[in-house]
Amino acid sequence: MVDPKKAGIHLDFEKPIVELEERIQALQESAKGTDLDVSREIEQLRERVNKLGVQIFSKLDPWQRVQLARHPRRPYTLDYIGMIFDDFRELHGDRAYRDDASIVGGMAHLDGRAVMVLGHQKGRDTKSNIHRNFGMPHPEGYRKALRLMELAAKFSIPVVTFIDTPGAFPGVGAEERGQAEAIARNLKVMSRLPVPIVVFITGEGGSGGALALAVGDRVYMLENSIYSVISPEGCAAILWNDRAKAPQAAEAMCVTARQVYERGVVDGVLPEPLGGAHRDPQATADTIRKRLNEALEELSAFSVQALLDNRLAKFLNMGVWEEEGS
Repeated sequence: MVDPKKAGIHLDFEKPIVELEERIQALQESAKGTDLDVSREIEQLRERVNKLGVQIFSKLDPWQRVQLARHPRRPYTLDYIGMIFDDFRELHGDRAYRDDASIVGGMAHLDGRAVMVLGHQKGRDTKSNIHRNFGMPHPEGYRKALRLMELAAKFSIPVVTFIDTPGAFPGVGAEERGQAEAIARNLKVMSRLPVPIVVFITGEGGSGGALALAVGDRVYMLENSIYSVISPEGCAAILWNDRAKAPQAAEAMCVTARQVYERGVVDGVLPEPLGGAHRDPQATADTIRKRLNEALEELSAFSVQALLDNRLAKFLNMGVWEEEGS
């Protein structure tokens, strides 16, 4: 469990738990170097923490899930790569313009199996967030990702992606360099890439900026991640001209992992430690690793043609429509 004093910003609904954890830590500190036995009091406080955690986190509304998906201490792609894979070698640049640090990727091993792993990367502080552009890729970021995926196809190794972005960067320069084209090309190429693709939405899955790395044979969401066509704030600004109505928009948009899964958009929801992935990153990584191994084992049994046919059918079958006059 994360040290509450090192956990950074706390969400409003987390504070009662954090206060109890701080009391536990204070008791432990006060007993150091003395004969004072505080084990009984600590055990009672820990029981209260667990009960309160279950009570709070089992009843989160969609907006609270959005806040957890954006938690500043939530693990990012490089964190997961370090905990799940071995021998990671980062590759840089799109070979056309520059290296976009908001997308990272490279070759690695998963329990002896070679894979190409890539995903969005946010920063932890002001300096690193500026460097990573707050996890919002430019077109060269998507072109770098495409280059790495095509390299994976050349050597017949699976692709693993981690999704965590508010969306593609909407700046003038990004649009001038072909943001829409870069995203569209990724969608097209990923739909026909002749190797298994496994996708994990670990935080924010924002619009086309997320989808450009999310056309996979298996797509999973962490329990407190979100997936949507626009941010709740953007939706609220469009519908009601009031970004403060974001909680209402989040409710209407059905952005949570469970809601997305129920609508057939993703293949599964992975549980997180009580309180969120930031409370126990290694346990979250272990859950991802287990599911990834299972998915790759399953997908390796398909021929390339069956893999492509199933992937195409998977996305074509999403959504419900009704022909006029039927």
